[in-house]
Amino acid sequence: MDLSPLDVRYQEFPRAFRGYHRGAVREYLARVAEAMEALIRENEVLKERLRALEEENARLKEAEGELKRAVVAAERIARELKAQAEREAELLRKEAQAAKERLLQEAAQELKRLRAEIERARQEKALFLGQVRALFEGYLEALKRLEKTP
Repeated sequence: MDLSPLDVRYQEFPRAFRGYHRGAVREYLARVAEAMEALIRENEVLKERLRALEEENARLKEAEGELKRAVVAAERIARELKAQAEREAELLRKEAQAAKERLLQEAAQELKRLRAEIERARQEKALFLGQVRALFEGYLEALKRLEKTP
């Protein structure tokens, strides 16, 4: 049985001998009806506030889910970027190592070529000095013979 403030306000009671004072009962029922009306209004306000808070809660949960997805995506992207950077660093290290090896090999070949050229120059010098010495010795012999001839 639902009871409204109007039901309380206009409730009729059977009359009995030496019953309650009708005015006092009416006044009390009016106060009860007003209190019920205030409680009903407060209940409606609280229901509306609850609905608004539930909507806000749902919106915040959705935003929280989106934020969690964004954080997960950011962490995944960070891991991918780190892995990519590590791969690039390794590639650069290998390229630098290969360039170093190539330069060392080229330097070793150039050193070998220069040593061979120095050796060839020494041999040519020795040959040239031997030829010049032989030539001068030949001239010296010729001069000695010329001096001995009267």
